[in-house]
Amino acid sequence: MHLLYLDDSGGANDASHRFFVLAGVCVFERQGHWMSERLDQVAARFNEADPSSVELHASPMVTGAKFWRSQPVDKRRQAVIDALQVLSDSHASTRVFAAVIDKRYIGDRDAVEFAFEELVVRFDHYLMRLFRGGDRQRGLIIFDKSRQEAAIQNLAFNFKRIGHSRGFLRNMAEVPVFLDSKASRLVQLADLVVYAVFRRFERDDPTFFDVIARRFDMAAGARHGLFVLNQELAVMEPALC
Repeated sequence: MHLLYLDDSGGANDASHRFFVLAGVCVFERQGHWMSERLDQVAARFNEADPSSVELHASPMVTGAKFWRSQPVDKRRQAVIDALQVLSDSHASTRVFAAVIDKRYIGDRDAVEFAFEELVVRFDHYLMRLFRGGDRQRGLIIFDKSRQEAAIQNLAFNFKRIGHSRGFLRNMAEVPVFLDSKASRLVQLADLVVYAVFRRFERDDPTFFDVIARRFDMAAGARHGLFVLNQELAVMEPALC
């Protein structure tokens, strides 16, 4: 099974942020353990006796909030980079997906719905490409626990049963699952990914984004894993094939 771990950043209704981002990492099920072990190694720098007690959560790591306040800023930031490097160095099957929405230009549409539809359709198309190549594994989306849980579950159900604006979801094993990020290194990795993407667009800071940029889903020379709705209502990346 292909597991897509997702998180969001920017706040769908937060007027202080221009962008809402939904993003994460798709991992084939047998790769998850390997990646989690290497993320544990990053966390162990800050508590060797109990690495599991250290949550790799991007915003506190960068800003120095709570536990991270006592850690040197250079070590905190390097840990974010090194954790993202685990993704960058992972198996070729690993993919990054992101939907970046400029909230000023979506009219009355809900940013969460807009981003989720765009992202889940791209994930479904990715799974369909694999299916055509002989990989019949289905997909499952795993979110960090959030206030969006009920809305996303309803959207996913409707997309599968009723359809979305471009058809139906055909390759999902089940509706999305929600986990506490403290219990899953890969949910934490999704948090690092969405922070990297959000910071790239909201603050024009590519520091973390550049570490993972090459891992967005690609096909036929086109980067389908990154969708950006900008101020001209144009998609920066090519349409799906």
